[in-house]
Amino acid sequence: MQEEALVMEKSSVVSVRKTLFLACKRTFDIFCSLIGLIMLLPVFLIVSIIIKIDSRGPVFLVQKRIGRNGKEFNLYKFRSMVVNADNILFEMLEKNPKMKEEYEKNKKLNNDPRITKIGRFIRRYSIDELPQLLNILKGDMSVIGNRPYLPREKKDMNGYFDEIVKTKPGLTGYWQVSGRSKTDFKTRLKLESYYSNHMSLKMDIKIFFGTFSAVFGHVGAK
Repeated sequence: MQEEALVMEKSSVVSVRKTLFLACKRTFDIFCSLIGLIMLLPVFLIVSIIIKIDSRGPVFLVQKRIGRNGKEFNLYKFRSMVVNADNILFEMLEKNPKMKEEYEKNKKLNNDPRITKIGRFIRRYSIDELPQLLNILKGDMSVIGNRPYLPREKKDMNGYFDEIVKTKPGLTGYWQVSGRSKTDFKTRLKLESYYSNHMSLKMDIKIFFGTFSAVFGHVGAK
């Protein structure tokens, strides 16, 4: 009986700590997204104008992504690729076995011909991700979390899926500060599964400040 009481007490303490952590995380998300959207408004306007001048198509890309507990949501990004990029990708993979092998391994292409001129620049500095501040404000995402995966990638996530969707997707995360495009898809899944099971305030702080080094040092950026 005493052992059971100790187990229940320990479980209760863990539950309270987790609740406090998630409350702090959400407060931080709201604060950062509001401040970010206000301060970066001039950047949004300039990037929007350049994208319209650079190539045909909309300024923003709206994509279905997998959120917490597997629920899908609309993710916002600055468009960095040509229009109908997904259809073009599937056509390229059909014609180029080597390219298909690279995509199946990494779920991305190192020299993706679909990326526009301005797209290469905004992706290099992660500017294309900034509209996700709207997703964070809405509560679909968090500042720190796992990558927001595409629904078609679910079948390749195997046993990692349930672990990864325990938490909200993030604007940045453990994978982003651990090499980004230098890591293959399987390694990315392992990193993000680890984050889901070990996330803490200390870990989030390390990731937050590590993101600046990753972005400005172009670590793994493509």
